[in-house]
Amino acid sequence: MRPTTVTTISPSLRNIKLNKIRQKSTVDTPLSILSRSNMLCVTINTLSLKPFTSPFTHNNLFLLNPSPFQFSSSKPILRSISALILPPNSQQQRPQRQLYQPFRPPPSPIPSKFRNLDTASRLEVLANRLGLWFEYAPLIPTLYQEGFTPPSIEESTGISGVEQNRLVVAAQVRDSLVECNADPEVLDFFGTGGAELLYEIRLLSASQRAAAARYLVENNCDAKGAQDLARAVKDFPRRREETARKKFNYVLPGDCLSFMYYRQSKEHKNPSEERTRALELALQVAESDEAKNLIERELQEDSEEKDGKEEEIESGVHVPVVRLRIGEVSEATSVVILPVCSEEEKGKGISEAPFECRSEGEFGVVAAEKGWNRWVVLPGWKPIVGLGNGGVVVSFSDARVLPWKANTWYKEEAILVVADRSRKVVEVDEGFYLVQLEDGELKVERGLALKERGVEESLGTVLLVVRPPKEEIDDQLRDEDWE
Repeated sequence: MRPTTVTTISPSLRNIKLNKIRQKSTVDTPLSILSRSNMLCVTINTLSLKPFTSPFTHNNLFLLNPSPFQFSSSKPILRSISALILPPNSQQQRPQRQLYQPFRPPPSPIPSKFRNLDTASRLEVLANRLGLWFEYAPLIPTLYQEGFTPPSIEESTGISGVEQNRLVVAAQVRDSLVECNADPEVLDFFGTGGAELLYEIRLLSASQRAAAARYLVENNCDAKGAQDLARAVKDFPRRREETARKKFNYVLPGDCLSFMYYRQSKEHKNPSEERTRALELALQVAESDEAKNLIERELQEDSEEKDGKEEEIESGVHVPVVRLRIGEVSEATSVVILPVCSEEEKGKGISEAPFECRSEGEFGVVAAEKGWNRWVVLPGWKPIVGLGNGGVVVSFSDARVLPWKANTWYKEEAILVVADRSRKVVEVDEGFYLVQLEDGELKVERGLALKERGVEESLGTVLLVVRPPKEEIDDQLRDEDWE
């Protein structure tokens, strides 16, 4: 074991060193640094010595002073540093909550004559419409800024909330037309009215608004027309995949609207009245020659196809064969009352049946020119709803009196044949007529067969064939079932 060397320090020398230590400790004392930005807390701990005794010395020989002291050394004393980043003060750094505010359009420049008015005067201007509409419309946003709401403005001025929004937006659209140097005639047209038209084209660009406004003025469009025009202009660029789009000029508003109607015509079957109507509208609003030529070709093709369909119809069956449904008469909104004669009465019964039958009074009381024992009530079907004087119904106990093909459809059942006695001349080859054969029996014959036999007049033209109601309803007579 190494011997321990004890150095005795004189009191004067010890005091000098202690003073140096105290001077040094003024710098190295524990610090607490507080920063407002990052809240950094730094703590510096100094090394302290506790009193000790050496086991190799006697207590009477040497005893350390109980007060702590440090040995001087040329080497720096290492000190521990602890840093703690504190969160910022939540009360100081918390952002202020902003309540939701509805969108308020920026106010338009207020005319000089309205610029210095107080709140009451502005309300009076709006209430009495003192000026042009685009002049007093900018007063509405200024009232919003002062705390007014659309209901409160409506209560004071009589202008509804919808009308307030329309006036403000339309005034801004008109200002954009002025900035784009629109035609003076267009601006004059919207000087005294037309806010509802300008409101509909609000979603278009400045150049599109100028062209659309010109089109609205030249074609005297209403609000619905302006809405369709704006929708057509916005929708046109999205239809790039359609080949017919190349025939329409995007710069021309009329072509955009025409293209929209042209597309609508494709949604209907060909030919049809809806398709033809849409194509006619497209041709009416088209501006470029290419668009007009395309639509005219479509109309011509539809017309030729329609004529072909009509020829096929004329060569086919004209007489519908329907089965009366149970309860159909009671549910019908309109009915037809006709006299009935049986096949046994033959031609005499048809000629003696009342020729005129009408409804009288507010209750629609049926009145006939003479008394008759048998009547039938049928729903107001289209072939007979307009039937005037001369209508008659002949009841047959066997449906074989009709020219049906026995090899495809054959059924023995009672039927009613509705005929028009005012049309007795045999005119149409493919028409059907009620005739009396040489043996006196009644039958339905085709016009061509009657002409071949030299028959020029019949008992009446057949309009409808009615089959009796059944619990199980089967299919009606098909076109190819007629001979």
